[in-house]
Amino acid sequence: MAEEFKRPLTAQTVGGAAGRNAGLSPVQVASPLREFQFTTADFDKIRKLIHQRAGISLSSAKQDMVYSRLSRRLRACGDKTFADYLGRLERDKAEAETFINSLTTNLTSFFREAHHFDILAECLKKMGDRQPIKIWCTAASTGEEPYTLAMTACEAFNTLTPPVQILASDIDTNVLAHGRAGVYRADRIERMDPARVRRFFLKGVGTQTDQVRVRPELQRLINFRQVNLLDARYTVSGPLDFIFCRNVMIYFDKPTQYGILQRFSPLLKPEGLLFAGHSESFLHAADLFRSRGRTVYERSDAPRSKP
Repeated sequence: MAEEFKRPLTAQTVGGAAGRNAGLSPVQVASPLREFQFTTADFDKIRKLIHQRAGISLSSAKQDMVYSRLSRRLRACGDKTFADYLGRLERDKAEAETFINSLTTNLTSFFREAHHFDILAECLKKMGDRQPIKIWCTAASTGEEPYTLAMTACEAFNTLTPPVQILASDIDTNVLAHGRAGVYRADRIERMDPARVRRFFLKGVGTQTDQVRVRPELQRLINFRQVNLLDARYTVSGPLDFIFCRNVMIYFDKPTQYGILQRFSPLLKPEGLLFAGHSESFLHAADLFRSRGRTVYERSDAPRSKP
C-alpha cells in the first residue's frame, strides 16, 4: 500500500462534499468573437460524429460548449481550423478518443440516489453466498458508483471479501484511470456515514492530507474497463445479476436507448434487475423491460415479482 495512505479515517478527517452527475451542460448561442472560426457546418459535423461514436445527441444549445472544449484541442494539436481538426480525427485514433473524452462530462458522487443501494443490499442478502454475483456498472465515471456498489456488497455480507464481481465501464478513459486509482479529495466523503468512512477509506498523510483512498479490498472487487455502449456487441460476460445504467440514457435518443436495452436484456439473468436514473424511463421499450417502481426494471419476460 502506498506510504501516503496508511492511516484509517476517523469522523474528524473529512470535510465538504461535491456531487457529480453524468451529462452535458446547456450553454447559450455561440459568440462571434472567437479565436477560431466555428461554422454551423463544423458544429453539425461534430454533432454527427459524437452521435456516431458515443451515441450522444447534442442540441443546438450546446454550440458554445462544443467550441470551448474543442478549441483547447485545436491549440494542443496545432490545428488552425475546425476543418483541420476534424480531418485529424479521421487518421489519429488517439485524438479521436480524446475528442470523445472532451465532449463527455462525468459527474457522480458516492451513494447517489441512495434508495437503489438499499434495494441492492436487500437483494444481496436474499441471495446468500451464491457465487459469483455479477454486477455491471455501465457508466462508472470516476469510480464513485462502482465503489458504492462494492461498499454495499461488503455491508450486505458483513465482510470485505463478499462473493461479488463488479465490472465498471465507461467510454472515457481518463475517468476510468481515476476510478482505478481510487484516490479522491477528502471533501468527497464528508457527508458519508462515519462508520463507512472508517471501514472503507484510508486518509492521506504528508502531502496527501487532503485526499483519501478506498481500501484495496474494495479495489479488488472491481474491474475497470472501457466499453462503448454503442458497440454492436459488448465484451461483457453474462449472465449478470444486476446492471446499473444510471443518468446516461438521457443523453441518447430513443432509438439509441432501445438498441442498448436490446443488448442488455440477454446479458441479464431472468430474475436480474436493471437500475436507471431518477429522470429516465424505458416505457418505449416495454417489450424488453418492465418497471418495478423507483426506476428499477426487470426483464419483460421474467416471472412477475413484487416491487
